[in-house]
Amino acid sequence: MDIKEAVKQRHSVRRYIDKPIEGETLKQLSDEIKQCVYESGLGIRLIKDEPKAFGGFIPGYGIFKNVKNYIILSGAKTEDFDEKAGWYGERIVLKATQLGLDTCWVGLTFKKGAVKNYLKDGNKIICVIAVGYGENHGVQHKSKTPDKVCVLKEKPPKWFKEGVNAALLAPTAINQQRFKFYLNGRNVRAVSTGGFYSKVDLGIVKYHFSIGAGEENFNWE
Repeated sequence: MDIKEAVKQRHSVRRYIDKPIEGETLKQLSDEIKQCVYESGLGIRLIKDEPKAFGGFIPGYGIFKNVKNYIILSGAKTEDFDEKAGWYGERIVLKATQLGLDTCWVGLTFKKGAVKNYLKDGNKIICVIAVGYGENHGVQHKSKTPDKVCVLKEKPPKWFKEGVNAALLAPTAINQQRFKFYLNGRNVRAVSTGGFYSKVDLGIVKYHFSIGAGEENFNWE
């Protein structure tokens, strides 16, 4: 599938089957992670066949089952640290979707002690992404309408509408969708309106918007 189809097909999945990620699928996913590390400077690492981070009962939002593969997002704390993690993390998520894998962003419901062993000194965990073959491919959750997330002073062009529609398909913490898009000619501004992991969410929705709108059609403010 192409990247726009991946935006539509991606859903959060918390229950996985015991099937390893291997072969060409593993190679392409690993190559995408390496490229994102190169471009972002973040610490992004795929951990395979490791059940401890999601083992046992972990209280929180959503119950995970049989998560043995996950992607760690970490880095040195900078001003754009969280937003950059959202942008590049979602890029990896959509690549995984194209490869037939399922994913779920996870901020709290994992054991950080198990994950810290894989971090470089001085890096801070932002969040992790569960990845693997789901029991199913998940379902689309209820979403806000475009008018709830746009502030407009002019009639929006088609590319802007398509960008917002793609952004509304993006995963956000507890499906809060706390963001706004502002349009000024070819210039677009995206802002967070607060909430848990709001800066990470902003990076995720901006990446979705750029796919839907087409990067050639607009500039970020």
